[in-house]
Amino acid sequence: MRTFEELHTIEAVDSFISSNPLSFIYISHTDCSVCHALLPQVGKLMENFPEIQLAHINSAEVEEIAERFIVFSVPALLLFIDGKEYLREARIVHMSQFEERLQKIYEGYTN
Repeated sequence: MRTFEELHTIEAVDSFISSNPLSFIYISHTDCSVCHALLPQVGKLMENFPEIQLAHINSAEVEEIAERFIVFSVPALLLFIDGKEYLREARIVHMSQFEERLQKIYEGYTN
């Protein structure tokens, strides 16, 4: 399983996205059991996408994250390419559909 860089400020999130051409942000909340259960599954899936840089942020710690990215429910999974959001999944994530969509975007970018 790949690990996620822990981000603790909105500035760290902005810097992470701007400094990584392929960046993925996993937004969770302390009291969200689905968030905690899904994170290792996403980390395992991301082994197939080594060029994507991974980060995690807790919306209870950095409340501005919800407003910045218009997140109404967690977990929220956001993929950015060159600073632009290309993929978003939230709340109920169907892993097989998420993987298919991610694969298409990743192949288009890396090939």
